[in-house]
Amino acid sequence: MKSVTYSVSGTHCHACEILIEKEIIKLRGVESVAASSTRGDVTIGYTKSRPSLDKINEVLKESGYKFFEGEATPTPFPFSDYLKSFFIALAIILAFYFLNTSGFFSFNVNADSALPAFILFGLLAGFSTCAALVGGIVLSLTRQWQSLYSQESSLTTRLQPAIMFNLGRVLFFGIFGAILGYFGSFFHLSLGAGAIISILVSILMLILGLQMLGVAGFQGFQPALPKSLTSRFANEQNFQGKYMPVIMGALTFFLPCGFTLTTQSLALASGSVLTSALIMAFFALGTFVPLLLIAWGGTVSKSKYFSYVAGILVIIFALYTVNAQLTVLDLPNFSFPSSPNSSSTSFADDLVPVVNGQQILKMDASSSGYSPNFFKIKAGLPVRWEITDRGTSGCTNAVLARSLFNGVINLVPGTTSVREFTAPTTPGTYRFSCWMGMISGSIEVVQ
Repeated sequence: MKSVTYSVSGTHCHACEILIEKEIIKLRGVESVAASSTRGDVTIGYTKSRPSLDKINEVLKESGYKFFEGEATPTPFPFSDYLKSFFIALAIILAFYFLNTSGFFSFNVNADSALPAFILFGLLAGFSTCAALVGGIVLSLTRQWQSLYSQESSLTTRLQPAIMFNLGRVLFFGIFGAILGYFGSFFHLSLGAGAIISILVSILMLILGLQMLGVAGFQGFQPALPKSLTSRFANEQNFQGKYMPVIMGALTFFLPCGFTLTTQSLALASGSVLTSALIMAFFALGTFVPLLLIAWGGTVSKSKYFSYVAGILVIIFALYTVNAQLTVLDLPNFSFPSSPNSSSTSFADDLVPVVNGQQILKMDASSSGYSPNFFKIKAGLPVRWEITDRGTSGCTNAVLARSLFNGVINLVPGTTSVREFTAPTTPGTYRFSCWMGMISGSIEVVQ
């Protein structure tokens, strides 16, 4: 058997290798194919006539790959394309930020909510923080899923992996919900463990985003299953693309979005296997439409800017999530408030009032932030913290301050929650935040 190696441009991931190998192996006389997106080449083993470049390019033209002899030349840095893509992504991020801070996502559910309310709760989650975490994963993987299909395939066929991803979420959220109801807190992650999982997932998202931007140094990092296994998933006769998306959708149950944690807590409190399963399944069903829309946008877009815009969004969402989780872990990050907000000016220079020997902190909490978000207290004295919920969401309905006390202050819309503790004896600035680290504030302790 003879062999020939051609250079190829347009590859970016493990899925590209599978698609190229799958199509070239069909050519007459071809016995083996080994593609490498890292090296940008494909080695073809043949017995009779050497497969022509024209034929290979014709077969894979619609998939966006170009084959040629000789070494690949570096593609000029598309600065203008990156710049345009950045402004498009910036507009999307600003719209996302506006929706998150507008109070639109202040809808809450509780243990007495009817099951259809969890569909609405999931819908809101899908358009807010789930869009940043789970949606970011869907967006980064859409490009890879898309490369497994011909552009001539129907939209339904190309959306198949995203549909199966969401069906996996609905099915396994229900199954895990039932287990949650039966075994109690078996699947209830601590805030610290949840934050670490989010950071690890976000790091993977960051790498995928850099790959989508074509950053050469990250093209070689492509965690994947062996080709002998993944090629089976990529074979139409083996229900192409269905299995892995279903599994991935199922595993998102363990990604600690604030909305998801809220729903899991309510499912846990239901004390019923059936009710717990339905609560989780209805919530996942609510996220179906937003997440499918994200995948649809990535599938139908043929603009050369899509990959860059999607890559930028994935990177921003990943950095946003990492930064928020560092707040939860009480580690240095970029969200630490450098100065009090406008509603905190009355506390900027003065200590909080003392009533009956307790330092009184009064604060309003909403889905957009805390008012005030800065306090000054004396070291070593008792503190009474009164927090009034003015419309929080599933991600902001609890306040935590690891360096001040254990646990969280759970908030209930329209009511005032109270937490009493003793101020630290060590002067300094101590942070507090919601349990997803999305909004935060600080307490300065002085002698």
